[in-house]
Amino acid sequence: QLQLVESGGGLVQPGGSLRLSCAAAGGTLESHAFGWFRQAPGKEREGISCISVIGSTTHYTDSMKGRVTISRDDAKNTVYLEMNALKPEDTAIYYCAADYTAAHTMCLMSVQKYDYWGRGTQVTVSS
Repeated sequence: QLQLVESGGGLVQPGGSLRLSCAAAGGTLESHAFGWFRQAPGKEREGISCISVIGSTTHYTDSMKGRVTISRDDAKNTVYLEMNALKPEDTAIYYCAADYTAAHTMCLMSVQKYDYWGRGTQVTVSS
């Protein structure tokens, strides 16, 4: 069974950058689409970005478009989320997730679509 472990979170000042990593164990990235999600206290989990199985398609939520980039390195079994120009409202726990049933050129940012989840990494944006 695929296991996902996020890393790279932490405390950053407004305007700062972070790169989150999602390492896969117990399987390979191949045949999975991936998504990044976040959940702030008292709020529902929301999709930030996703990338298709072959990496040809990416989607971003409007609130972070232009500030984040998702990528995957199947050779390293790792998916990344580069985040720039961070704002206090970006403070949340960030999760990566894998979708085993996605078509190779598609991805969705729907929580219900994903089969495997990591435990999350905390991102705090504060001065």
